[in-house]
Amino acid sequence: MIKLTAGKYKNKKLDTISQFVRPTSSIKREAFFSIIESYAFKNSIDIYNKKIFLDLFAGIGSMGLEAISRGIDSAIFFENELEVIKVLKKNCQAICHQEQYLIKNEDVLISELNINFNNISIIYIDPPYNRYNLNNLMTILQNKISKKTIIGIESSIKDNFKIPSKLNLIKQKKYGKTKLSILTLF
Repeated sequence: MIKLTAGKYKNKKLDTISQFVRPTSSIKREAFFSIIESYAFKNSIDIYNKKIFLDLFAGIGSMGLEAISRGIDSAIFFENELEVIKVLKKNCQAICHQEQYLIKNEDVLISELNINFNNISIIYIDPPYNRYNLNNLMTILQNKISKKTIIGIESSIKDNFKIPSKLNLIKQKKYGKTKLSILTLF
């Protein structure tokens, strides 16, 4: 069972599906938001007010819905597994208003991500571990985001994605077999 960890919908339960997904644990969600909130505060960046959370490889939506619970205006979820999208949609409908979310049924790895990046303040990337090369996706993102956008990548400690030249690794933490990397533009 997955519960939101903070904010307006703290302890709200999310439906899950055992096949296809590995939801981000509450420890990693808490750590991620603690790191980015601290970074935003130190750098006078408003990551919540009139901002959008971009959840790539969204799964059941735990990260984007956590962001909505914590005060972000809306979330865009990219997911391409139809059974998972059904659960994602159910979770979104249970937690937020229809105008607070958009579900894109697209494969992130072949998508050009043709969305408006103007108000996206946080991007979370959580692909299946050890299965995908994120280098092309990271190159696309570095050319679309603003200087104040924060990117989080949850990966296996064995995954070695290349950080593109315009991105800066500001923090990296390990949680067992998982690595959490936080990046921004230089």
